[in-house]
Formats: sequence, structure tokens, C-alpha cells
Amino acid sequence: MSYQVISILALVAAFVLATVLPINLGAISLVAAFVIGTLALDGSPDDVADAIFAGFPGSLFVILVGVTFLFAIARANGTVDWLVHVAMKGVGGRVALIPWIMFLVTGVLTAFGAVVPAAVAIIAPVGMGFAVRHKINPVLMGLAIINGASAGGFSPLSIFGVITNGVVAQNNLPGSPLFLFLGSLVFNVLLTIVVFLIFGGRELLGRVADTSGETAEEPAAASAPAGRESGTSGVASGGGPGAARATTTGATGAGFTDSERPPVTTLDLNRSLTLVALIGVAVGALAFQLDVGLLAVTAAVLLSLLAPHTYKGAVAQVAWPTVLLICGIVTYVNLMQDIGTVDFLGNQVAAIGVPLLAALVVCYIGAAVSAFASTTGILGALIPLAVPFLLAGFVGPIGLITALAISSSVVDSSPFSTSGALVTANAPEDRRDYVYRRLMRWGFSMVVIAPPVTWLLLVVPGWL
Repeated sequence: MSYQVISILALVAAFVLATVLPINLGAISLVAAFVIGTLALDGSPDDVADAIFAGFPGSLFVILVGVTFLFAIARANGTVDWLVHVAMKGVGGRVALIPWIMFLVTGVLTAFGAVVPAAVAIIAPVGMGFAVRHKINPVLMGLAIINGASAGGFSPLSIFGVITNGVVAQNNLPGSPLFLFLGSLVFNVLLTIVVFLIFGGRELLGRVADTSGETAEEPAAASAPAGRESGTSGVASGGGPGAARATTTGATGAGFTDSERPPVTTLDLNRSLTLVALIGVAVGALAFQLDVGLLAVTAAVLLSLLAPHTYKGAVAQVAWPTVLLICGIVTYVNLMQDIGTVDFLGNQVAAIGVPLLAALVVCYIGAAVSAFASTTGILGALIPLAVPFLLAGFVGPIGLITALAISSSVVDSSPFSTSGALVTANAPEDRRDYVYRRLMRWGFSMVVIAPPVTWLLLVVPGWL
């Protein structure tokens, strides 16, 4: 049995263990990377360790830590609460519109060139603040943000679009940047409608929040049991002593002070400085393409220097179990790429003699691998695998490329992909496990559903 097959079986076994036993999947993945790497890689033990660590996602680690660190501070001093208050006034308090606003804002950012993880990193903490305050299912909010990023991600100005259209041009294939963009946009809008209906969106219709200072929901919504499966935030509601006490977790698991405070409707010095820091991170990441993780860490450290005693508990609020989980699994997947597992799967596809079936398999590989790894890297690697039967004319190149792009991007909702990891890390602490499990189920359902749907709509008819 080849090491490529063994690595696939080990990945499956890791998921089974993490599902059956309360053990962090990231830790199991690091063990698997150590065992498989030792067996499959040549060289001294130090060389093998260096090769394994080379696959550690340092950039993703810094993004997860930096963004959650910064927004722990923003949540603790009330900046997130203030942003929620201002945004709610802007939509007239209509709660059902909030996920769609997050979808639109994230989509516009990525359509105009923002890197998808950077846009999600900036919008997810704010969106989760809305979810906490207005009792919106955090999964609905997170998926709206992720789908918005994917919707704009294939514009001719975006990184996904530039990479995909560039690979198409380099291989002398016919392409349509406009159709690629519109196809992804329409698919993600329809997908978000489904998300809205499944994850409690209908319960939000007709709900109007009081934007004068206190958040006033309809009585039925306000008295919903905390932490139920429909996705309430766990904020105490109804009568009794718990009604007056605000949640202490916040959008990033922050709120490391237990003091009670009224809803935040004004800016003080700390909030103003935090707002400037958030704007600086957004401008640096979106306009100058600086690393969002390093920017976030820099902003958080500067704010901590200005008020060290106020924010001394912020680092403890970083979602460390999530960081271990995501970095562990990505390290293992990168090792799989190094030992040729992805190439092995590609060669198996090339051996298929039926072009339509090969096209479906390529879409499945793109979806499955992208759920754990970089969508950017997958797009650049899989399109060339499809070039031989695309040039033969048996499959429409525009349809297959669009189907592959959509299949590889909608699975970013997986908590093992960067966007899903950011949403999970920024979920309320008492709902983080719920968000992680729902995103895992949804992401894997997209791995199963997206390839055949896009294949049937875009490849089988042969009109593209």
C-alpha cells in the first residue's frame, strides 16, 4: 500500500477518533503528520521534522490569533457593541436584514480585490457581534459572511478571479471572466437563501430592534431559552436576576470582565482608539495588501500599551483550541500534498476514460481538498489537471472551470478552511462548539452536493 493511500486512510481515522472521543482533531492530526512524515519522508529526523513544520500554516496561525486578540479588546471596551448599535440604526432595526448586509459588505470587499480571508477576518467579528446582541443564529451569520466573500471572490479584480482566469489564459483555453463572476455570485446568493431558511432566518422576519439604546426584541424572541439549537446566543432573557446581566463572552469569547454595563451608544477615548485601529487594519489589508494577521497583532499590542491593565486578560481570550485544531489539520494536509497525495488523486482522474465522469471527479477533488486547504492553491493546481480532456473538446471549458471554481470555493465554510476557521474562532465562546460542528456538517455537505449540482447545471448540458 502506498504512502498516499495510507495518508488518506489516516485522515479518515483522525476524523473518526475526534468524533467518537473528546480529543482535539488538531492534536491528532499533528501526531498523524509526525508518523506519516517519518515513514514517507527521506532524511534525518531533524530533516523530517523541518519538512513537517514547513507545512505549518504560520500565516493562518497569526491571522486567527491576531484577529481574535484584537476583537477581544474591541468587545471588552464596548467598541463592537457601539458598531452594532450604529449599524442597527442604519437598517432601521430590521433584524432579518443584518445577515444580508454582512453578505453584501463582504462580497463588495472581495469583488474589488480584497483577499477572501482578509475580508472575512475583518467582517466576521463584527457580524458575530450582531449575532450575540440580536439573538441571530451564529451559523447563519457566519455562512452569510463566507458566502458573501465567495460571491465576490471571482470578479476579474479579485484574487480568485485573477488566478483562475490567468491559468485559463496560460493554457490557451477559452474563458469568460464575466460568466465566472456571475455564476459564482448567483450560486452563492441562492445558497445563502437556503442558509437563511435553514438556520432560523424565518424567525427574524418582522423582528425590529429598538435602536434608541436598549435592544428590544419581540417578547417571544426575547424569552427564548438560552443556548437552544436554533442558535440563540446564550444571553440571559426574561425576568429574574439573570435578565439584567449581560453575557460575558462577546463576539470573540472576550468580555473578560464580569462587570455589568448598559448598552453602548457613545464613543469614549478607548473606543475611539480601537475604532481607529480597526479602520487601520482594514485599510492596510484591503488597500495595501498587508498581512491582516500581523496588522491585527500590531493594533492589539498598541492598544494594550495604551491601557495595559484594562486589556491584560485579552490574550487569554484567543480561541486557542480552535487555533490548535485548524493549524494541526492544515499541517497534515500540507504534508499530504508534499508526499504526492493530491498528485496521486489527479493521476487517477487522468486515467478515467469518460470525459464527463472525469469532470465530475475533478470537481469532487477540488471541493474535498479545498475544504481543508487553500482554495487559491487548489484552483491553480486542478485546472491544469483538466486541460487534456478540455483541449480534446469533449467537455465545455467555461462550464467546467466555473463548476470547479464554485465547487472549490463554497466549501470554505468548512471550519478547516481559512474562512470557516475565522468564523469559528470569532463565535461566542459558549456557542463555539455548536458553530464548529454545524460548519463542519455544512462544509462537508457542500463537498457532497456542490460538485454534482454545478456539474449538472454547467458541464452536462455542453452549452458552455
